Amino acid sequence: MSSPTDAESRPYVESAAAGVGAWVLGYLVTYLLVATEIESSPLNDLIEFFGGDSATYELVGWVFYNAHLVDVTYTGIDLFSPPPSFVGGEDGFTALLYVVPPALLLVGGLAVGRYRGVTGANEGAVAGALLAAGYVLPSAAGAFVFTVSVGGAAGSPDPLTAVVVAGLFYPLVFGALGGIAASVTD
Repeated sequence: MSSPTDAESRPYVESAAAGVGAWVLGYLVTYLLVATEIESSPLNDLIEFFGGDSATYELVGWVFYNAHLVDVTYTGIDLFSPPPSFVGGEDGFTALLYVVPPALLLVGGLAVGRYRGVTGANEGAVAGALLAAGYVLPSAAGAFVFTVSVGGAAGSPDPLTAVVVAGLFYPLVFGALGGIAASVTD
């Protein structure tokens, strides 16, 4: 007789799908909250002036990564140095954006746990932590997709931190907590 936490019974597909869904939904929520302000920001105006195209979706990506505690890194910028984070502070977006990724991952872990009918905390934690399998892929890709290059200067989310912190740490911790919550609630 097999244990409910055997490898065969783990919700790999469901958890990975929930991880991708949480990432996409998190970006969309961030977009809805900050895109209007970013579109008319001095940084976007500067990028449009020198690069020709609006960088709204990329800059929203920067804010989304900042909500995961991932800084933006710059190369080739000597005189003008934008901040590494656009969340919080005097001129930043609301610090409530820090709640978006953990909340969606908690809900994702809870949903997978409920869907699988987890009954023990360990089983729930595993089911929720497996969200990382789906969350890490768009986190890694986004570090490159959200790169803004103008002339010899470029900015993007730090790739290493994007993978380790945003892609792995956040879903492992918050997804697992959501899975545990599924195991102790009905």
